[in-house]
Amino acid sequence: MTSTSNASSAISKKDYFFSIMVIGIFFFIFGFVTWLNGILIPFLRTACELNDFEAYFVTFAFYVSYFVMALPSSAVLKKTGFKNGMTLGLWIMAVGAIIFVPAALTRTFGLFLTGLFVEGTGLALLQTAVNPYITIIGPRESAAKRISIMGIANKFAGAIAPIILASIILKDAKVIGDKLSQTHDIMARSQLLNLMAHKVIMPYIVMSVILVLLGLFIRFANLPEIDTDAEDTDTGELNVAKTSIWQFPHLILGVVALFFYVGVEVIAGDSIIRYGQSIGIAMDSAKYYTSLTLLGMILGYLLGIIFIPKYLSQANALKTCTILGVIFSLGAILVPARLAFKLPFIDLVTFQPLELILPITVLFVALLGFANSLVWPAMWPLAISGLGRFTKTGSAMLIMAIAGGALIPLTYGKLAVTFSTQTAYWICVPAYFIIMYYAFIGHKAGKK
Repeated sequence: MTSTSNASSAISKKDYFFSIMVIGIFFFIFGFVTWLNGILIPFLRTACELNDFEAYFVTFAFYVSYFVMALPSSAVLKKTGFKNGMTLGLWIMAVGAIIFVPAALTRTFGLFLTGLFVEGTGLALLQTAVNPYITIIGPRESAAKRISIMGIANKFAGAIAPIILASIILKDAKVIGDKLSQTHDIMARSQLLNLMAHKVIMPYIVMSVILVLLGLFIRFANLPEIDTDAEDTDTGELNVAKTSIWQFPHLILGVVALFFYVGVEVIAGDSIIRYGQSIGIAMDSAKYYTSLTLLGMILGYLLGIIFIPKYLSQANALKTCTILGVIFSLGAILVPARLAFKLPFIDLVTFQPLELILPITVLFVALLGFANSLVWPAMWPLAISGLGRFTKTGSAMLIMAIAGGALIPLTYGKLAVTFSTQTAYWICVPAYFIIMYYAFIGHKAGKK
């Protein structure tokens, strides 16, 4: 009899810890690549001369790939297995990164979006593999703890990624911006914008090389396969008569809730720099705001590791986070933008002490990172619980829900253009209420 809840007992302790380390590297990569969007949005807004709505097609192109490619990724994994699928995912991401070179040389926004879509395609394959892998490789009741550990790797990478990229591509950005505001000659203006766009070439070439090398490493690493199609002792008999993934309402509701969650998570991380700019904060301070959001998430993950499952169940963690999400969203919306303070901070790359100008409304957006921290770790195991042989398909559907990061931030961008960047945060409130429904009621649907 095979038990997915005790999958880790089928492999040695050495292989178990090696697998955790490797998946931690993957989550670091996810974070690094994903949260670069926070700096790419204001960068491409200037370099490609876009408005706020157009700039948020950065997140649309990146996250819509999850919706398009998740089910094909599931089919690929069934043929390749987890390890070869992970290698393929890394190499697809490398192709996406290298597309940034011709995009920058021609300053073509469509090519940038193509590169982001291809990167997202590789990430969809990786995410479809590693999320069920880290859930099933050990006891399910501690899955949120393992995913929280992965989240620390993910969000630490996300905290340093925009700072690293900003230090390269936004170097002398103020000088270029001042020249652009004073330049009306079309040719001279084009030369300045080309100079700015070319700054992304070298970082993305380096990223592409690293992804290829990591793919080779995984290809030859001793990473054990996990049987996600096996039924465990608690669900085997219940699932005998089930013929479709649609017969698991707790999963379907989980997909809906995750769609809205990813949307608000992306808004919290990717809109905050542009939001700071829009209310008059210089880029010298604003470029660190995404890092504040992700540090909030890291703090939440650390609390999750300490308290789950010994003191706090996965469901109760999810309930707490959704309540905080509503409170912090209202704070971001209702606090006047003029109220600000100076925050001592340390550059996470150079370790130089700084003093950030931080409006209180921006602080509430950053605190959404803390509110979001345990939603994914708690929701994922709740949603795939009891799927048995339907686990791969269920995981692919949850990955498809990441498309919320494509549509909801784009809606935020439209609201920002129509009303204001602060008023646009109203979109977060109903989203958190939908996640709250899943936390209190939805995750029990269809279960006896």
